[in-house]
Amino acid sequence: MEFTVQQIAHILQGEVKGDNNRKINNLAKIQEAKEGDICFLSNLKYENYLYTTQASAVIINKDFEPKKEYQSTLILVDDAYTAFSILLEEYAKIINFTKVGIEQPSYIAPTATYGEGVYIGAFAYIGNYAKIGNNVKIYPHAYIGDKVSIGDNTIVYAGVKIYADCKIGSQCTIHAGAVIGSDGFGFAPQPDGTYKAIPQVGTVVIEDNVDIGANTTIDRATMGATIIEQGVKLDNLIQVAHNVRIGKNTVIASQVGISGSTTIGENCIIAGQVGIVGHVHIANRTTIGAQSGVSNSIEKEGTTVLGAPAIDHREQLKNYVIARKLPELKKRIEELEKKIVTLQKSK
Repeated sequence: MEFTVQQIAHILQGEVKGDNNRKINNLAKIQEAKEGDICFLSNLKYENYLYTTQASAVIINKDFEPKKEYQSTLILVDDAYTAFSILLEEYAKIINFTKVGIEQPSYIAPTATYGEGVYIGAFAYIGNYAKIGNNVKIYPHAYIGDKVSIGDNTIVYAGVKIYADCKIGSQCTIHAGAVIGSDGFGFAPQPDGTYKAIPQVGTVVIEDNVDIGANTTIDRATMGATIIEQGVKLDNLIQVAHNVRIGKNTVIASQVGISGSTTIGENCIIAGQVGIVGHVHIANRTTIGAQSGVSNSIEKEGTTVLGAPAIDHREQLKNYVIARKLPELKKRIEELEKKIVTLQKSK
């Protein structure tokens, strides 16, 4: 598929500096780009590549002042990184939404319904009374359980499993291997030392514009719903337990574990390998540093915490400085102890 620089600039609401009729047929990194490619320059650490790249076009900030000659056509925008992400989104739509039709063998229950422009890949399973919206793309080997609903323009990649009664919004992307609606971890200890499974009869509700990474699991509620609000972005390999609620536009990196009945606010940032205990509340706009362990609620909005147990990041950074000096401090203490012993003997 081929576009002119001018067509791309129109999409990005940018200004062309150079030949606006140059043809573009691929996206690339600035250090690897060749004729026909488009790339972007946002981080000035890569500025030198602008003067050597073979790219036909480079998306760049309006206020950038080049220091040398260059051969690419420039598309001037307010924010090059954001503009390139918009271009990637448009490119992804072209790739992902061209598939239409129902491949065989696949199974669609007679009571299931689906809208226009859907794609259902080979070996996919669509259960009883499932409702699939317009332009939904369900890739091979996906399982859509009974009474599941999926909103318009959502993509369900290969091998995704969505258990019965779960609700998926519009404009969502669920990557390969994700499991939505498996049982929450509920077991009651018995007098004889065994555990009795507590039926998990709730559901999972995923609102619009949510991205769920590969092999991430979201457990159904014991009762009620596990809720992922609109705009949430979940990385790969995340565990979301039963009855958790994650607020709007929160982003969570890989290998995070969130225990049951925890509520996470809006616009939070949770870095990789964070562990959060159950039944706590995380305030809006909280940032949690990588490998932190959150054992108590965070009530103040805009807080940044770090460490295990997680505390205010400034205090934790002070602790890290002290910890690095511990060998030196230990040596000094031992030397002082020897001096004290010597002084005591000399009396």
